Amino acid sequence: MKLLPLSCVVLAFTVVHAFRYEDLVEHVDSHQEQYVQVLREWVAVESDSSDVSKRAELHRMMNMTADKLRAMGGDVMLVDVGEQELPDGQMLALPKVVTAQFISNPQKPTVCVYGHVDVQPGKLEDGWATEPYNLTEINGNLYGRGVSDNKAPVLAWIHAVEAYQALNMELPVNVKFIIEGMEETGSNGLDAMIVAQKDTFLGDVDYIIISDCGWLSLRPALTYGTRGNCYFSAEIQGPKQDLHSGVYGGTVIEPMTDLIGILDTLISPTGKILIPGIREAVAPLSDEEWKTYQDIEFDVENFKNKLGVSELMYNNKVDLLAHMWRYPTVSIHGIEGAFSAPGTKTVIPAKVNAKFSIRQVPNLDPAVVEKQVSEYLQAAFARRKSPNKLKVTMLIGAKPWLADTQHGLYEAGKKAVKRVFNVEPDMIREGGTIPVARTFQDVTGKGIIMIPIGGFDDGIHSQNEKISRYNYLEGTKLFIAYLHEVAQIQKSGV
Repeated sequence: MKLLPLSCVVLAFTVVHAFRYEDLVEHVDSHQEQYVQVLREWVAVESDSSDVSKRAELHRMMNMTADKLRAMGGDVMLVDVGEQELPDGQMLALPKVVTAQFISNPQKPTVCVYGHVDVQPGKLEDGWATEPYNLTEINGNLYGRGVSDNKAPVLAWIHAVEAYQALNMELPVNVKFIIEGMEETGSNGLDAMIVAQKDTFLGDVDYIIISDCGWLSLRPALTYGTRGNCYFSAEIQGPKQDLHSGVYGGTVIEPMTDLIGILDTLISPTGKILIPGIREAVAPLSDEEWKTYQDIEFDVENFKNKLGVSELMYNNKVDLLAHMWRYPTVSIHGIEGAFSAPGTKTVIPAKVNAKFSIRQVPNLDPAVVEKQVSEYLQAAFARRKSPNKLKVTMLIGAKPWLADTQHGLYEAGKKAVKRVFNVEPDMIREGGTIPVARTFQDVTGKGIIMIPIGGFDDGIHSQNEKISRYNYLEGTKLFIAYLHEVAQIQKSGV
């Protein structure tokens, strides 16, 4: 028998195992109505993790997610992560975390995709143009609470795996999922679960992928950093009960006046944080980072128009992006105990509680920031010589996350974006906080990447949240391509 030349054997092997990207794309395009229908069914579940009266819906959402993955042949578990204590002392079961794994070959690299299927509150009377829990398509946009944050991205990853299965193609890498239902309220129980499963479910994971973020412009992006969050309450207690301002006004030192006074010491009108030690601890902006920001596609005027404001804190792109992503900020969110309903109630509140946050960046340490803020506000309050009582508490102390953009995960991401969208991605950071990224980093030490598919104008957490049909479908193709590109990474080289 005549043997074939080695070059022919190699060519034959290459042809057999060639990446059938066009076939996968055709499959996605031909199944887009099914994808939209599944998203419609998921959006219809009011999985609001902040409303305990909707807890049954949240449990139903986790079961639907598990059923979907189980129907695809995944090895699925619903992991009990315990209970939460409500303000009245009642204990309420947390939604179970869904884990699933699709192992095509133990010798292949393994990726773990994280996502969540709980949502922010959404009511028609809040100003929505459509019913928040009834997926509505208008001009190519799919409107509904949770579509962009984070149900469509989770489903896009699921559809990516389904596409390989439907064409009888072996997954290029092993795929695992961790999908939770408490992300919008702090991911209760998730950190402990990640620690507990470090050497079991996560033991063979090589890379972790998160798609709980969005693009900055019309250009696709890869995200390599997020800010953390120190969230505080400052409570001032005065009289034993609320007082009538006509009867008692001018006789007592009012808690609200004290509170407004100390809040005004946190930040200057130009955005400068006035707490000593905060700005001094921030990692300096390098020349390389400055150039990265300079190259990003971002229109300051469009950004301003989108927000509906006449002026921004900074007027050039680099300064604006830097202060949105890699510098700390102080934001005052609200005051409990203050009269805020319509009408003219003339009350002197006996106790008021302000909520404010400081976004964390490298090299800020939440424990140090907690001490700095508490001591600073207590000193500012002492200068007022008020008989009222101040209590400062840090409610959240989430650290920032920053990845190495030279990691093979990001090179794979650039190749996948180029294949699907035919452009180079913007390399961006996220001003918000995704605590699980830092938890994964600290616990597993594995490479992490964030791959967004949501649009810059999706309105997450706001009225009329949407994702475009285009982003949903092309995002699915991006995830398909990315699984292929990750398979090309040499483990020893990252």
